[in-house]
Amino acid sequence: MLAGEVMRSPAITLRRDDSVRRAIRVLYDHDITAAPVLGEHGELVGMVSEIDLLCGAFTPGVSAPRAVGDVMSRQVSSVEDTTDARVLTDLMITKRVKSVPVLRDERVVGMVSRRDLMALLARSDDELREAVLAALRERYPSEASWEVLVRDGEIDLRGPEGQGPGHVADLLERTVPGVRPARLLG
Repeated sequence: MLAGEVMRSPAITLRRDDSVRRAIRVLYDHDITAAPVLGEHGELVGMVSEIDLLCGAFTPGVSAPRAVGDVMSRQVSSVEDTTDARVLTDLMITKRVKSVPVLRDERVVGMVSRRDLMALLARSDDELREAVLAALRERYPSEASWEVLVRDGEIDLRGPEGQGPGHVADLLERTVPGVRPARLLG
């Protein structure tokens, strides 16, 4: 699974000269924790998060920042839309970020949050079964005899002769998020 398949698109974005007040409303109204900040030509120049906006807002005696450019983070971790979801997840864990902009040709085309990744893992057994069957139909269009049983996220497969267990299990782990190693039954 690729970042482009997981991302929310279009991304909710802000500009450097947007007011902090506007940024707060945008994040709050869209129920997001961060937004990419774009420059004059639509290029990614930063990220602004809830914590960036809260800093200084409640500090007595300190005048609150006025523009997004004053509070945004300039060091931004981003991925391409073709980045594998595992690489994206590792980046989010390593960098301890909640949201990552997704780029295509240096333009922001979407965002992926930890919540988006969690949604993939939270699928029901029926939803997971359908995703596995769809992946198998795509990879093996002429094989209609797959039997898929999912219990508590664990998958048991029974399929046509000649399909190596390692190959099929690897295919499912790479293409269906939330799949734990599958067991092929005889």
